[in-house]
Amino acid sequence: MKPATLKQLKDELKDKSAIELKELCLQLSRFKIENKELLTYLLFESHDEDGYIQKVKEFIDVQFSEINSNNYYYIRKGTRKILAKIKKHIRYSKKKETEVELLLYFCFKLKSMKPSMNRSQRIQNIFETQVRMIKKAIDKLHEDLQYDFKLELDKIIDNE
Repeated sequence: MKPATLKQLKDELKDKSAIELKELCLQLSRFKIENKELLTYLLFESHDEDGYIQKVKEFIDVQFSEINSNNYYYIRKGTRKILAKIKKHIRYSKKKETEVELLLYFCFKLKSMKPSMNRSQRIQNIFETQVRMIKKAIDKLHEDLQYDFKLELDKIIDNE
């Protein structure tokens, strides 16, 4: 079965009452955890972006503390898992400032992790890819924010 187009969905949703829309949203949230997480963000956290960023940073701290650091294979696997979750939170927000701030924090945590990421080329590649993504996102921000974020990025990159 082929899903309807976005336009078809919009047209159909116009005709629904508030109660019917509420029921559809609740039904959507039952099927996938991501739908429920997105709905949670939109209803409870989108009005306080700084608080949302702080919660995600705390989540990142916990995840980095739980990484199995016995060898670089497990470190890389854990790092990729954390990064995938961060990207999901960035998609919920859709704000470039949030994207830059969360990726900067991820790079900071990765850079300060023990054992050092410098001994694994694959982990360095993850770091460098995120730095490139941060630079792209920074270029889309207001000039004042660009300056502030570039200073922060330079601190992370130069912090050997």
